[in-house]
Formats: sequence, structure tokens, C-alpha cells
Amino acid sequence: MASYLYEVADASGKHKKGTIEANTIEQATYQLKNEGYIITSIREAGMLEKDIQIGGNKKLTPRDLSVFCRQFEGILSAGVTVINALDMLHEQAEHPTLKKALANVKTAIQKGETLASAMAEEDRAFPSIMVNMVAAGEASGNLEVSFERLAVQFEKSARLNSMVKKAMIYPIAIVFVAIVVVIIMMAVVVPKFSAMFAGMGEELPMATQIVVAMSEFIINKWYILVVAAVLIVVAWKVFSSTDYGIHWKARMMMKLPLFGNLTLKSACASLARTLSTLMASGMSLIEAIDITAKTMKNVIIQESLYEAKEEVTKGMPLSAPLYEAGIFPVLICQMIKIGEETGNLESMLDRLADYYDEEVENATQALSAAMEPAIICVLAVLVGGIVAAVYSPILTMYNSVGNA
Repeated sequence: MASYLYEVADASGKHKKGTIEANTIEQATYQLKNEGYIITSIREAGMLEKDIQIGGNKKLTPRDLSVFCRQFEGILSAGVTVINALDMLHEQAEHPTLKKALANVKTAIQKGETLASAMAEEDRAFPSIMVNMVAAGEASGNLEVSFERLAVQFEKSARLNSMVKKAMIYPIAIVFVAIVVVIIMMAVVVPKFSAMFAGMGEELPMATQIVVAMSEFIINKWYILVVAAVLIVVAWKVFSSTDYGIHWKARMMMKLPLFGNLTLKSACASLARTLSTLMASGMSLIEAIDITAKTMKNVIIQESLYEAKEEVTKGMPLSAPLYEAGIFPVLICQMIKIGEETGNLESMLDRLADYYDEEVENATQALSAAMEPAIICVLAVLVGGIVAAVYSPILTMYNSVGNA
């Protein structure tokens, strides 16, 4: 996602500046307008203007937010006022972004703002789902219940993210090790045999000639590989920032063998859990869909939810546009349809979330189980091929001497 700098005014005429993350400037504009802001300016942040992910600008993770919500809920349940609760949380907060945000929220409340409106101004720390849940809790007088539900939501989200990252880290690490091993063999091992090959006075097998040529290229013209790697990375970054590139990556992540299954199931788990949490707070289905769409990382799924929201606004049930989108599993569409027909959508979404949480865990284990032997085989072929190419002429020479 890209970062966009914006200047907006709310319904009361109060001006606000900030940054928002979105896949495209159109999506950033849509999100701001949908939150009731009047946009005066918006543009993509330059490299020097983007929030650096260190120190006081570091965003809170779902794990950080779950701990914060658990603490807030526990303090409120003990009968402590919101102001005193903010004081207590500010004193023990270790995360610099959270610490700064809590101080600003307390100041805003003392000036007469509600907790939700004060948190909305600290969008770097508090996501829109939290702001809306807090607003619903304030309206119903059950603020501690809202924080308890948010804690569960963020705990589930953190667990889901952890499983997905675990599935991705292993193959990436193995590929990195494979590249390092091949480079070391080409730059250190093969050159030691090259001098011996030169003194043999015989024509080398084609495979050996290729390996020796590659080794000499890596040693003598390594800078070309470095430049090529940098150009590839830059080209990928540029391509990934375009609207076509963003959508292409989203489609590929949903179609790749094994990874596509994991991407879709994790999105379904997040979708069902977030919708259920928001609706449990008393929020309307249309508002819940809009906020859920903002939490989706895949732009194709995000846009499908925005389209579903428009159809629901016209009076259609949610299951219909989700089915027509053609990307969601039939199960999730059918279960939502049953929930709508029985008037028990919230409970049905909870069941779907639990089901897809288990599916993500199974998909993660399946991915790891499939990737491990595949990567080992690829690594064995690469290293084994180099070793075979190097030792082939030596074995040929020994056979010739033995026959003589």
C-alpha cells in the first residue's frame, strides 16, 4: 500500500491533516469521503514525507491493540473513569505511538470531545474498527463490552497474521540460503577446479563449460548482477505502485497454487470475524461492510466488498453480491444467506470465522508440508548439478588413466 498526505474538513468545519494508507489515490479519496470528510487536498507522500516505521511513528500491531483493549476493558470494569483509565494506560504504555496518542486523547476529552472522536484524530494508533466500536459502546453505555469484543477481534487477527507469516517465512528463508550456497560455490569452489581443468588439455563437457563460464562471470562481472538486481527491484516497485500492478498482484495471490488457497481463506476468516464484531456492537450492516472492506489487504476482495455495500444499500441481501463477485467460496455465501433468512447473521458469521480460522491453520500446515520437500529438491538439483558438472571431467580422467 502507498501513503497519501491529505488535508480535510469535517462537518463542523474543523480542519485536519494526516496520512492514509491505500492501494490507489482513488481508494484513499473514497475512504476519506465515506468517513464524512470534505477533501481540500490529497497527494501521494514522497520518500522523505512518509512515516518512518521507527520510534514514535511505528504503527501498532494487532497484538499491541489486543493488549491495550484488554487493559482498558479491565480498568473500566473496575469502575475507573475514562480520564483516569487513560492516565493509567499512558503511564504504563511502552509503545511510543500509543503513549503519544493516549496523551492527545486525554487532552481532547478534557476539551469536551467524546472518546471515539478523540481516538479518530489519532488514526496512526487507532484503526477505524476501534473508533466505530468505541462510538457504539459510548452510545449504548457499554464501553467495556466494546473493548472486550475488540480485544477478541485483535487477538484473532494477530493469530491469523502469525500463521500466515509463518507459512511465508520458511520458503523465503530456504530460497535465500539456496542463493547464498550457489554464489559461494560459484565464487569459491568452482574457481579452484578451473585451474586444474585448464591443465588437463582436454575439451570439457558442455555442463562443465557452462558452470565454469558462470563462475568467471560472477567473479569478474559481479557488478552487472548487482545492477541487474537493483533494476529488477526498482522496476517491481514501480510496477507494484501502479493500479494495474496492484490488481495483478492481488489476482496472482489468489491464483497461485497453495498460496492462493491460504490468501482466500485468511481473507474469509478476517471478513467474517470483523463483520460479526461490528454487528455485535449494534452497527448497521452497511457501515460494518464499509469498515470491513478497509481492513482487507487484497484489493480485489476489498473492491468486491465495496460493490457489495452498494448493492446492500439498494436493498439486496449481502449474500447475493458476494456470490456474484465470483471470488468467495460458495460456503461463505450460503452460510451468510442462511443467516440473513433466519435473522441470525451475527451468529452465523461467528461460526464462519471459527471455521475459516481452522482452515487457515490447516492450509498453513499443508503449505509448509508441501514447500519443504519441494524446496529441498530444488536446492539438491542446483547444488548437485554444480557438483556433478565439476567432478564429471575428473571422473572421466580417472577412468581414462585406469583403462590405460
